[in-house]
Amino acid sequence: MDIPWSQGAWTHPPVSAVEQGTDLLVTAKEGSDAWRITSYGFIHESEHALLAPFPPDSAVEVEFTAGFSEQFDQAGIFVRVSAERWVKAGVEFADGACQVGAVVTDGMSDWSLAPVPAWKGSRVLVRISRSGDALTIRAQAGDGALQLVRVVPLDPAEEAHAGPFICAPTRAGLAVPFHAWRTTQPDGALH
Repeated sequence: MDIPWSQGAWTHPPVSAVEQGTDLLVTAKEGSDAWRITSYGFIHESEHALLAPFPPDSAVEVEFTAGFSEQFDQAGIFVRVSAERWVKAGVEFADGACQVGAVVTDGMSDWSLAPVPAWKGSRVLVRISRSGDALTIRAQAGDGALQLVRVVPLDPAEEAHAGPFICAPTRAGLAVPFHAWRTTQPDGALH
């Protein structure tokens, strides 16, 4: 079921968010990011995440075009439990190539990624399923198969919100077209 763009609330408003037909074109502020402490020593809480309730036994999907070219350009799905507990998963341009990955934060952030250089400029789908005691993160580009990105523990009693996000830590002018935001049934199994 599609989620209307107007149903979400921004964690931090972007420079602009303009509906173009069924798409939402979002332009990030320079320096926007989400990170807590690990390795860098700073806390960044300036991501642009459009969030709606994310109940147990459901999944959220976001589709966007990964037209990234500058260090740390990123977009995907943000899941927020609190200011110190959240997940961002999607595609990030790092060290000269698109990478698929996730940052999982529980007081401090960790970061996992894998290179997907062929995804640059592609339409990407990110899905996070919330089932049992876990979030299962999967992603695909174009008509490719969904691939497992990460499995993250999450207590089913926790209240969470989720939706599309964008960050531009190192530059101004990053604009990402989001093509879809929907809820669906969670993945039936991990494998």
